[in-house]
Amino acid sequence: MKACVTGATGFVGAHVARALSERGDDLCVTYRTPARLAGLRGLEFRRAKTDVLDYGSLRRAVRGSEILFHTVGYVGSSPAERVWRTNAHGPVVAVEAAAAENLRRVVLTSTISAIGPPSGRRPADEGTRYPEDWLSLSYPDSKHEGELAALEAGGRHGIEVVVVNPGYVLGVPVDRLQPGETSTRIVGNYLRGRLPGVIDAEMNFVGVEDVARGHLLAAERGRPGERYILGGENLTWPDLVDRIAGLADVHYPVLVMPPSIAWVGRVREALGLPGPMSVEGYELMGKDWRFSSEKAKGELGYAARPIAETLEATVDWYLQLIEDGAFEDTRASALSSIAGGMRTAARVGLFAPVRIGQRVLGRRVLAGV
Repeated sequence: MKACVTGATGFVGAHVARALSERGDDLCVTYRTPARLAGLRGLEFRRAKTDVLDYGSLRRAVRGSEILFHTVGYVGSSPAERVWRTNAHGPVVAVEAAAAENLRRVVLTSTISAIGPPSGRRPADEGTRYPEDWLSLSYPDSKHEGELAALEAGGRHGIEVVVVNPGYVLGVPVDRLQPGETSTRIVGNYLRGRLPGVIDAEMNFVGVEDVARGHLLAAERGRPGERYILGGENLTWPDLVDRIAGLADVHYPVLVMPPSIAWVGRVREALGLPGPMSVEGYELMGKDWRFSSEKAKGELGYAARPIAETLEATVDWYLQLIEDGAFEDTRASALSSIAGGMRTAARVGLFAPVRIGQRVLGRRVLAGV
């Protein structure tokens, strides 16, 4: 297969590129910064310097390909213009460029949060309706808009568009020397003693290699106009921290906060007061992100390994980076300072009453210890 991958220098995109290269496909990857191509060392591919928001340069990049994997995305809430241009407008440019060059199909990488959270105790699936008033959160709203616009453009131009919605992606990057991608930093921050707290809410965690295989399956078997959740295991954030602590035998106190903490963050932001994390960060972590991948399993043949395997590999990789001194020059942050204070409190026994209190109240207050 002749394939082009945008975002191949990113976490998921690099794994998609590796899966295609190892299968022997004729692969072209787009890039903006030549230095980042070093993260794909060892893979065979052609390269095309491209601005994925520029229709002309993207047309030149995809020319001669059969399928485009558009994995580019911007994870964050600011600057707002960049979030919306990349996540909402970028997919339309990709579909239109692919259609103009007569490609057969576009596989668009979205996210589970673009589907919206479940409304009851059952996990959400591809049929879950996005909230009528949307979520008022830049990242999921922009990704949701990107899906809608890409599917509409596909219908308008007569090109097949298949959407894949990965869960929260963990694992080891193709270039093991990288200090950590956005979604894996929670593992690294905990192991480095820089994670002060998590919110007691659920998330669907999945391995990056499983997500990459899911992309290839979507290209081969996905139905045009459909979306497929590429998920793994539903866990709470405190449970994730406990698993990391157990695998690494590293035990730091991590405060377990209720989802209502996001309201406090909104008040702080309204008053113009500084904080350790953005309000959107609190709200995203505090939502219920339980999902089912049954549709992808049934229609694509998708399967995800136990998240324990992915976590073990991620922990081992981060411990090696720490041992090799990859973070020695990292500056302290507000989060790391708070985490340091919590470790000091734990050493002098200040959390002993908290442990007793959480048994009495029946609610988690600390994780990782």
